[in-house]
Amino acid sequence: MNFLSLLLIFIVAALLGYKVISSVPQLLHTPLMSGTNAISGVTILGSLVSTAFALSLDSKVFGFIAIALATINLVGGFVVTDRMLKMFRNS
Repeated sequence: MNFLSLLLIFIVAALLGYKVISSVPQLLHTPLMSGTNAISGVTILGSLVSTAFALSLDSKVFGFIAIALATINLVGGFVVTDRMLKMFRNS
């Protein structure tokens, strides 16, 4: 795949992800985030494997971006889950 098609896929995925996340009601956002932490872990593993086998520099750069964004998503999910669970602890 050439650089332009990879960039197009990346942009469409980013816009679609933003649209899906922004349409979730706030009340459901925290439980859904805590439930998707495992999926984010699989995403990190998939991006690590695909980046390891990447042949071109463009693919390696996009792989690195995917690893970084998936890691941010995973850590953010755990932070949100921790904050949610602290709300239900007895003081």
